[in-house]
Amino acid sequence: MRYIALLRGINLGGNVMVKMEELRKAFEGLGFENVKTYINSGNVAFDSRKTTESKLVDQIESAVEKMVGRPVAVMVRSQKDIERILAENPFDGQYESHKHMHVLFLREKMPKEKEEQLHAAALPDEKYEVRDREVYNLLPQGVAGSLLTKGFFERKPRVSYTGRNWRTVQKLAEL
Repeated sequence: MRYIALLRGINLGGNVMVKMEELRKAFEGLGFENVKTYINSGNVAFDSRKTTESKLVDQIESAVEKMVGRPVAVMVRSQKDIERILAENPFDGQYESHKHMHVLFLREKMPKEKEEQLHAAALPDEKYEVRDREVYNLLPQGVAGSLLTKGFFERKPRVSYTGRNWRTVQKLAEL
């Protein structure tokens, strides 16, 4: 089965620096096949026997922590999940650039009260749609200055997540 692993905070702001070749080798060392990375920010596609996402997350987080010396949050989705996410975009046709559209991948479903906090905190013109374990983000002014860069998700909802812009999500479907 084809899976996508999304590592949080890789090669951003000088925090957790990882060469994609080393990451690919680490995934191969876990027994995964047909491993491919996309750009330099922790996007890895791989084939594995069908298993639970939580088992994959545990394996990958353990291997990455050994490699970089600190914990790194990992979200895993099947290739079919990525295709579903693309097909179900609630803001399709409402943005001019992939830079205005983002998806947050959550570890687990966002509790209803956290979703309400998100909508209450949204800045003017920002739109958020929570679906299953994803949060679609329409940010007409771009990500800079949005809730995504103001630490909102680290403080208020406190949910484990990682975000990708729309172009990256589209490319993940092709891996």
